[in-house]
This record gives sequence, structure tokens and C-alpha cells, in this order.
Amino acid sequence: MQRAAGGGGPGWLRDLTRTKPVDQIVAEGGHGEGGELKRSMGLLQLTMFSVGATLGTGIFVVLGEAVPLSGPAIVVSFVLAGLTALFSALSYAELAGTIPVSGSSYSYTYATLGELVAWVCGWCLLLEYAVSVSAVAVGWGQYLNELADKTIGVTIPAALSSPPGGGGVVNVPAVAVVLLATFLLLRGTSESATVNTVMVLLKVGVLVFFCVVAFIAFRAGNLTPFAPLGIAGISAAGSKVFFSYIGFDAASTAGEEARNPRRDLPLAILLSLGIVTLLYVAVGLAAVAAQPWREFEGAEASLAMVLDEAAGVPWPSAVLSLGAVIAIASVVLTVLYGQTRILFAMARDGLIPRIFMRVSPRTAVPAANTVIVAAFVSLLAALVPLGRLADATSIGTLFAFALVNVGVMVLRRTRPEMPRSFRAPLFPVTPLLGVGFCVYLMIRLDVATWTVFVLWMLAGLAAYFAYGRRHSRLRRAEAAAGERA
Repeated sequence: MQRAAGGGGPGWLRDLTRTKPVDQIVAEGGHGEGGELKRSMGLLQLTMFSVGATLGTGIFVVLGEAVPLSGPAIVVSFVLAGLTALFSALSYAELAGTIPVSGSSYSYTYATLGELVAWVCGWCLLLEYAVSVSAVAVGWGQYLNELADKTIGVTIPAALSSPPGGGGVVNVPAVAVVLLATFLLLRGTSESATVNTVMVLLKVGVLVFFCVVAFIAFRAGNLTPFAPLGIAGISAAGSKVFFSYIGFDAASTAGEEARNPRRDLPLAILLSLGIVTLLYVAVGLAAVAAQPWREFEGAEASLAMVLDEAAGVPWPSAVLSLGAVIAIASVVLTVLYGQTRILFAMARDGLIPRIFMRVSPRTAVPAANTVIVAAFVSLLAALVPLGRLADATSIGTLFAFALVNVGVMVLRRTRPEMPRSFRAPLFPVTPLLGVGFCVYLMIRLDVATWTVFVLWMLAGLAAYFAYGRRHSRLRRAEAAAGERA
């Protein structure tokens, strides 16, 4: 049995270096207060969960903000972001197969880099998951309005369909889609997975339909100049769209509800990343070839706008909007799921209140956890504009991904004998590149985003020292062992 590791010196230093044994993390998997999580998901469901969490955020929502930064080179920006995600995905795949638990990168970091760093990672994941759900929910309302306008000629008033700062008072549709996802999650994991699979297949079909229609209106002149704002524009757009790749790690949050996690988690992570990258590049190319890049500015329902111009009739964009309304809901569903499972793992370690680890004996889901997260996400979605949400999500994601890459290198050194169902190739080159790409995209984000990130981190450290450190189960166990000695 691996023993908990920790250094001497001041308490804060021991917190920084205290790691939770991998064997203990795995042994505790599936157990919560009042019940256990149910292993009900196979490779297809895990892959669809990962695709569901990823596919839609960048294409359906953020394209209108990213294309004005890069021009037609948005295709390169998607490749840059996808390459960054790939290096991190390889590290995620290795750790998901080695430590198959709900905590995802939080648990991986706890096993390799220590409790304080794990807390910081978990705090970043709150930014990554909860805020990204809010961002997607904001965009969902835009497509709902597009659909209503195309079909019945009625739209929701701006005051009720946009947040303050976006021309409205409160975003009611954003709250509605979060509540619908919450209802599904409370019914059970297998039911949520089935609904998600249907929605993912629908959204893939809708994006293929978009490509067919948009390529009919292909104009080579729209692709020149290809990179009007140069490398800086491509990098800035890559940083902005990177948040659309965060979903591939959603499969890792299902580690305690997968039937064969050591085999299926690595496969689901890599398969989902390949699927969404191909679709992002294809849709991005079709969009900028059919529409002058300057016309994307300020268009949150940008794909519907492209189809309006490309087809010259309203029904194709109505089909797209219908698909987006249903498909983006799957992003909300799966990412909301991932957030609840990470908080479940943190509560089991004592770092956040126990209510987050209470499992319903009837549905085998952390019900109170789900309701609390839904309330927080709904508030953000109702009141915060899309652009700031997307940027904040990107920086939190990049930081967490960098920690996972470091964690792979540390675990290879400290536990080389551990059985691994998947090994990142070309080690240590791939995790080092993963760290490098993450850092590069982070520095491309603007000062306002960094300010929000620093403030968020300071708030997280305050919460850790005020609550997490004092309630840590690992710290209390070590203290009890020290007293007995």
C-alpha cells in the first residue's frame, strides 16, 4: 500500500506536499454518504458523454467571437487549440486508466502534486465546468430565439433573453435549459446517458447538414486574406476557442460509473477528441468560405446567420437552430454532470461540505450536489455575458490541463511499477509539450481575463485555508496517526 507523502516544515508546506495514496483513491471510488454510484456506462455512452460535453460550445456559440480575431485562419486556430488539447488528452487518458475515479484532474493532482495543488486544480475545475455550462446556456437562448423567429415569427424580448451588459435584464432561456438538464440528471445516470446519446447523434447530423449547405455557397475570395491579423490573431482566437475542447475530459469524471473504466476511459477521451476536432475544422472552413469574416462580429447564433446568406431561404437555418437548441442542451447536461462528480470527490476528501457527497439511495446520484450546482450555474447564466464567461473558462481549463501533464510525469517517477492501461506516447515529450502549449495559450488571453483568474485563485486559497485544510480527511488521519505514535 502506498503511504501518504508529505514534507516537514510549516503547515502550509505540508499541505502543499501531502499526497493521497493512489490505492486509497481507487479503493474509495463509488462510495458516498448514504449510497453508492452505479456502474452503468459502457464505451459508447462514455464517448458520447465526452462528445456531448465538447461538440457545440465552440461551433454553435463562440465562432462569432473568434472569427473577428483570426479571419479565415480560424481553421488554424481550431487546429492549434486541438493540438493543445491532444497533448493534454494523452495525459488524461493515462491517468484516467490508472486512477479511474470521479474526481478527474483534481484526484490525479491529489495523488501526484499534493493537497493544496489539488485544491487549486479543483477550484479551477469549478471555473472550467460550472462557468462553461453558463456560457453555453447563454448561447442556447440565442438559437432558441432564432428558431422561434424562423418558425412562428415570435421572439423572446431582449430583456428576458439576454443578461445585463448584453442588452437585457435576465436570461430566462439560459436558466430554463439548466433546469431541464438538472431534471434529467436527478432521474439517474443511465437515463441521462441515453438522452445524451440521442442528442449527440442529432447534433452531428445538423453540423454535417450545415457543411453541405455552406459548401454550396463556397467563395474562394472569402478566404483571402487568410490571416489578416497574423499569428497574433490566430493565437488569440485559439485561446478563445480552446474552451470548446474542454469536454473531452468529461469522460474522466465518470470513472466511478463506468463498467470497465481502465479500458474504456482512455479510449473514450481520445475518440471524442478526434471526432470533435474533425467537425470543428470542417464547420469552421465551411462557415468562413460562405460568409465574409468581418460579418461574424457580434453574431452569437453565427451558423444560422451563415445559412441564411448561403441558402437564401429561411428553412435551412431553422433546421440548424432546431438542432442547436437540442444539441447545445447536451453540452449543458454532460458538463453539469462532470461538475457534480468532481465536487463529489472533493467532498469525500473533506475539502468541501459533506452535502456534496450524499448519494440518493433511490437514483444513485448525488442529488443535493446536483441541485446546488444547478442553482449556481443558473445564476451565472442569467446575469453574466457570454464573452467574459468563455474567456474565464479557457484560462481555468488551461491551468488544470497543465497540472495534469505535470501529474503524469510525477506519477511515472514516483510509481513506475503501477499498472497502466494506457501510456502517453513519446514520454516525456508529450506532457512537456502539453504544458508548453497550455502556458502559451494562457499568456495570449487578455489582462481582464487574467485579473479575473487571479482574483478567483485568491478566493480559492482563502476558502481552502478557512475550510478545506481544517476538514481534510487526509490531514486528520495523519494527525491521528501522529498522536497514536
